[in-house]
Amino acid sequence: MVMQRWRSGKGLIPWRPFRELENIEQHFEDVFDRSWLPAVWRRIPSLEMGWAPAVEVFEKEGKFVVKAELPGIKEEDMDISVVDNTLTIKGEKKTESEVKEEDYYCCECSYGSFSRSIALPSNVDAKKIAASYEDGVLGISLPKASEVKPKKISISAKKKEKASR
Repeated sequence: MVMQRWRSGKGLIPWRPFRELENIEQHFEDVFDRSWLPAVWRRIPSLEMGWAPAVEVFEKEGKFVVKAELPGIKEEDMDISVVDNTLTIKGEKKTESEVKEEDYYCCECSYGSFSRSIALPSNVDAKKIAASYEDGVLGISLPKASEVKPKKISISAKKKEKASR
């Protein structure tokens, strides 16, 4: 094992698992002269596989709740839709920061779009869906449709009359 000195100029490098798979596939092609990754992975551009927001989905009090972390994204840059029991969150990230000082200049830009689809386990009441956005966290409340909610059925027992002979 070779130890290297840490250099502050490099920074953090994002992990790109699909790029690593492509590199492994290239090594296999070199050795075995054939591809082993599914063809669909080669058709997806690596930029489209870049960033997707972290999402939490849970059920609470007769509704589904979805929370998505979307730091730095404006409300007008988001699109939320529900079609055929699938919730889709789309958006675009646009960030620029610039620092100018006497002997220092730094400019960073971050752009990109994302789309995240979540299959819902049952029908939701589309008329009552509500969304809120606060401190970079998107919250979506999806109430269940009334026909989907379990209904308690009471049982009434009839007493049999004993037949007198």
